[in-house]
Amino acid sequence: MLALLDERRTNVTTQRTRLVNQLHAVFRDLVPGGAPKGLTATTASRLLAGIRPAGQVEAARKQLGRDLVVEIRQADQRLKVLTAQIAETVTATGSQLIEVDGVGPVVAGRLLARTRGMSRFATAAAFASYAGVAPVEVSSAARVRPRMPLGGDRQLNHALHIVAVSQIRMPGSAGRAYYDTKIAAGKTEKEAKRCLKRRLADQIWRLMIRDERRYAAGPGGQQEATIKSSAAGSTPTTGTSEKSLPEPATPDSTTGKTAA
Repeated sequence: MLALLDERRTNVTTQRTRLVNQLHAVFRDLVPGGAPKGLTATTASRLLAGIRPAGQVEAARKQLGRDLVVEIRQADQRLKVLTAQIAETVTATGSQLIEVDGVGPVVAGRLLARTRGMSRFATAAAFASYAGVAPVEVSSAARVRPRMPLGGDRQLNHALHIVAVSQIRMPGSAGRAYYDTKIAAGKTEKEAKRCLKRRLADQIWRLMIRDERRYAAGPGGQQEATIKSSAAGSTPTTGTSEKSLPEPATPDSTTGKTAA
């Protein structure tokens, strides 16, 4: 259910972006300098109300702008409904993901939808590799350096990127403190962000495994053997955040993708 809602929300967001871009193109021909960045339906309506068409062509452009504003408002309403549905569904799962700094209902829904059960991954390293946040070593002549892989689930990668950026912008978060230590150690901002994404993959793996175990235990408190056995394995420590990690334990049965 979360996968369906997340995909629909992504499609509507893409559609809205396209509509806003079309509206910007219309304003470039109607208003000197065009419309400001961050254009909303309300701002566009106010701008259109102040335009007095000088001819039939400008009148047609103004009408097109009005039509686009209506469609943008419809997209905004659909996004509002979808976001509420995702939040309600995430709450129903009992997931503790939303307790992590930077993880809102939409990101939590994507993480749950794309993993389809964290117990599929035997270790946090396998999950990090599947999500494309486990660095791999590349060499050029005598120089060997780590870089992020080009494969992996890009939707999961993007979700972890959002969490990392959000935590970096939160001065009191543990993620910001970890990021600052990497900067102090001589890493660039991009490298420090990659390290944080790798560490977040560990944290989210542990949290979702605990959620699955608690759900499997049920009222009686007896865990299912399948969850217990599939979650077995050591979790990488913080010190391994920049090292190459193994491939995912299981490929994505839906997309057929495997991590690079």
